[in-house]
Amino acid sequence: MTRNQWTLGGCAKIIANFLVGILIYLSAFAAFAQTPFAAFAQTAATPPAAKPVYEVFAIRYASIPDFPVNALIAGADPARKLSIAMTVWLIRGNGRNILVDSGFYRSQFFKEFKVDGFIKPSDAVTQSGITPAGQPALTPADITDVVITHMHWDHADGMDLFPKARIWLQKDEYTYYTGEAWQQPRTHGGIEPEDVLAAVKLNLAGRITLINGDAQEILPGITCYIGGKHTFQSQFVGVNTKAGTVILASDNMYLYENLEKHVPIAQTLDAASNLRAQDRMKQLAASPRLIIPGHDPAVFEKFPKVSERVVKIE
Repeated sequence: MTRNQWTLGGCAKIIANFLVGILIYLSAFAAFAQTPFAAFAQTAATPPAAKPVYEVFAIRYASIPDFPVNALIAGADPARKLSIAMTVWLIRGNGRNILVDSGFYRSQFFKEFKVDGFIKPSDAVTQSGITPAGQPALTPADITDVVITHMHWDHADGMDLFPKARIWLQKDEYTYYTGEAWQQPRTHGGIEPEDVLAAVKLNLAGRITLINGDAQEILPGITCYIGGKHTFQSQFVGVNTKAGTVILASDNMYLYENLEKHVPIAQTLDAASNLRAQDRMKQLAASPRLIIPGHDPAVFEKFPKVSERVVKIE
């Protein structure tokens, strides 16, 4: 072998070894990319997407005057009366109009209760001030989602008023009140049979999503939490806003007084569970000021008014 031949042969061997090394490296890298560690490293390197920021409005669609406070606050003076606010809450943002609770409208409730200043919930959402100036008011068909906190008549009766909305309801709440609750005479107080039938029809139409338990983020920035046993499986809602997390307690906290005095609601299946739920609301909310009770007229004094019956929670 001549010197030139040895030199060429040596160079060829070096190049071949170099190429083999590259192939081994690429093969090893491809294998690594399939490992859980690689997936973790990629996830760790990618910051989580920012949650949408929503606006929240409280809408008073009616009042019930002279309501006994001891039906709201455990142990309250039976002589105390209050004109309670019948309220739904509207969440706007991320291309959605989300209603928390749907109010009532069926005729039988007006025979059972004295109702003042009633506006049908589907009309209440159309009021001015909710949408920005220059934009058209909402219509019932603009409501994209309705979160039902529990199946009581004054919160669930209007779920069929919003023709394009997806209905969100705790699975155990739906299952219980469409079945076992009716096997005994005292296990469905406050539940209207027509509302149960409406829920079943909506489910048959594919419009109900059943929420399976606690701390479920049903939409980005919107989380449902198990409540304090106001009903079989009541829930409350956390909303990401510019001010931080707003908690829409609904009837898991009737009045500010429940929270301020650490007193359970009067109508609960488990008073200790209700107090634990209230304590948890304090941990979740950006501020106690942003825990919004279900029927307190003071809500409409504490927050900026955008129209006669609507305030913005901020």
